Order: sequence, then structure tokens, then C-alpha cells
Amino acid sequence: MNWNDELAETSKHLNSFRRMQPDTAKGFTALHHASMQAGAVGAKEKELIALAIGIAKQCADCIGFHVRAAIKVGATRDEVAETVGVAVMMGGGPAYMYGAKALDAYDQLSD
Repeated sequence: MNWNDELAETSKHLNSFRRMQPDTAKGFTALHHASMQAGAVGAKEKELIALAIGIAKQCADCIGFHVRAAIKVGATRDEVAETVGVAVMMGGGPAYMYGAKALDAYDQLSD
């Protein structure tokens, strides 16, 4: 697979969807930007997390986009390889509901 071609083709399809459903696309883009901003967790680490989820969810395009983004923020091949190892170990990514449960657990256990 040529990743540059794959991502270009996917981007073309996404652009078409954006024209058809601009509010949905804007909402997803806003969520993406807000979630991926560096904060308590750095941008590189967030890209590696997203990559692990993309791997676990078997999303080739997610893998490509997040590898590319991880490279842009300084991720090394070894860091990506370790991320792959974690994704393989987990066999799946957390869902939205389980993320909320994790925050609830943190709040209860940190009191």
C-alpha cells in the first residue's frame, strides 16, 4: 500500500462528505482539534494514543493519518513500535462510555 496515495484518496472522500454534511464535519474537526491539543498530555503522546486506537480498531486510514501526525510532532520509529506493541496487547480501544467511567473512578479513588 502506498500510504501517501491512500491518505490523499481518503482526504478526497472526506472533502466530499464535508461538502454534503458541513455541520457534522465541522463538529468532528472541532472535537479533533480540542482533543489533540497539548495539555497535561503532550501532542506526541496523544498521537501515539490515537494510533494505538486506530490499530486496535483496525482503521487503516486512522493509522496512516496518526502515523503522519506523530512523525510531525517528533515520534520516533521506536516509539511507534512500542505503541504497536501496546495496541496488540490490548486488542481494542476504549469506548466513549468507558472513558467516562475512568474519570469517575479517578474522582472516587483520589478523594
